[in-house]
Amino acid sequence: MISGLTRDERVQGLGLLAVVGAAGLVLAVAGRWDALGIHGLLIVLCCALLAGYVFFRLGDPEPTEERLSRYYDDPTKVGIALSMAWAIFGMFIGVWVASQLAWPDLTFGQAWSSLGRLRPSHTTGVIFGFGGNALIATSYHVVQRTSRARLAGHVSPWFVLLGFNLFCLLAVTGYSMGITQSKEYAEPEWYADIWLVVVWVTYFVLYLRTLARRKEPHIYVANWYYLAFIVVVAILHIFNNLAVPVSLGSSKSYTIWPGVQDAMVQWWYGHNAVAFFLTAGFLAMMYYYLPKRADRPIFSYRLSILSFWGITFFYMWAGSHHLHYTALPQWVQTLGMTFSIMLLVPSWASAGNALLTLRGAWHKVRDDATLRFMVVAAIFYGLSTFEGSFLAIRPVNSLSHYTDWTVGHVHAGALGWVAFITFGSIYTLVPSLWGRARMYSPALIEVHFWLALAGTLVYVFAMWNSGIIQGLMWRTYTESDTLAYTFVDTLVAMYPYYIARAFGGLLFLLGAIVGSFNIWMTVKRGPVAVEAGRDLPAAAVALTPGE
Repeated sequence: MISGLTRDERVQGLGLLAVVGAAGLVLAVAGRWDALGIHGLLIVLCCALLAGYVFFRLGDPEPTEERLSRYYDDPTKVGIALSMAWAIFGMFIGVWVASQLAWPDLTFGQAWSSLGRLRPSHTTGVIFGFGGNALIATSYHVVQRTSRARLAGHVSPWFVLLGFNLFCLLAVTGYSMGITQSKEYAEPEWYADIWLVVVWVTYFVLYLRTLARRKEPHIYVANWYYLAFIVVVAILHIFNNLAVPVSLGSSKSYTIWPGVQDAMVQWWYGHNAVAFFLTAGFLAMMYYYLPKRADRPIFSYRLSILSFWGITFFYMWAGSHHLHYTALPQWVQTLGMTFSIMLLVPSWASAGNALLTLRGAWHKVRDDATLRFMVVAAIFYGLSTFEGSFLAIRPVNSLSHYTDWTVGHVHAGALGWVAFITFGSIYTLVPSLWGRARMYSPALIEVHFWLALAGTLVYVFAMWNSGIIQGLMWRTYTESDTLAYTFVDTLVAMYPYYIARAFGGLLFLLGAIVGSFNIWMTVKRGPVAVEAGRDLPAAAVALTPGE
């Protein structure tokens, strides 16, 4: 993990850990046995464990200057491992939560295992833990290869990666204690928010410094998308989480946004988190790893740039379509609906660009499950963006909103688009990172693909059916203008769909476990790549011309 660091850099890392640990100690003392205090102790423990690891490695041999002529891939490797670990955790919690809807006794009578506390742990685990680590790891890899430049720093990549995971850990443990800001995305409290800002600004500076030292004159389009993801997520996080703590010794805080303004800021944040965390970053993955795997250039580089600017501009205005028929001004609702419909153009431009890239390479899709992951991801991206624009139309929204149809739409994007492009990218990346000729078992990739696809389809179709039935039952009236169905009646109607939902999630979880096993075995026992008749160790990845 730290074999590429000099002694001075390891000492610098120890200094950073000491500062963060001291901040955790202050929180622990201020919070006593409140959640703030428990989190302070958790920070101290994490820093102590890392510091112990670094300290006992201070005597390791110094790296030679030759390291500067090679890419720095150790943080990427650890990021992939963390991403898959969070995937299993987050998806397991998701299956548990889905099962609770069908069998409520699965809370086991415990407050920490209630749906209200597990649900944000699920979303944080899969969106930020799984997705966020994959984005950080792949961005490190892509920016180096497309710039022909080593990462601009040796300690800061670790600070970003491990600091981000500390944030995810604080969030998940906080939810189990009932500590959130009580918003739609159940953000963690003020001290975790401040920590993420520090980590994210470091990430932004690191990425810019790496681009600034590039040896390729052109900035490849994937880096545009990664930069948009980094910059806009920082802006969203800061403004959505502006709050005033009750006291420095309390984990509780109050938002500065009053009433309907808070709702508007929340959905400006929420939908743009979809736009720039769950779309722009993963489009960056698609624009690099899909052409690499297919061994074809992008169908239209100009179209990828036009799509970038269209998505960047249109998405920023779309959040208010979540607030139809509320106290939000009518013109703001209409603005959100209009821009949501317009979003279909740049979104389909990217999806079409991906599929047209495969011209002349469709035979590879039949034989290569890794490439099939990416193709299905592009298809789901196109379907999800069409559905999103459709659901933003006010009359459609009156039927769909607050129903399971929205849940189905979200998971069509999260599972079919985000997870599929991530798995395809990781399967493309892992053999080259560890100097392997291929993944340990192509057959297991096939198993993973079909488990994931079956799980996604079962889940999404169950929620589509459930949501439409739900919406229709809620708006059905008798001749005397009273509701024809009680809320309990709708729950009874949903019951078989909730069972199907849990089953679909279980299939997807099993696929992630199979994929993690395959990755582990590739690292440990995968066939070693051979170049020019000799073994190619993982460390021998030199700074080659932009790939």
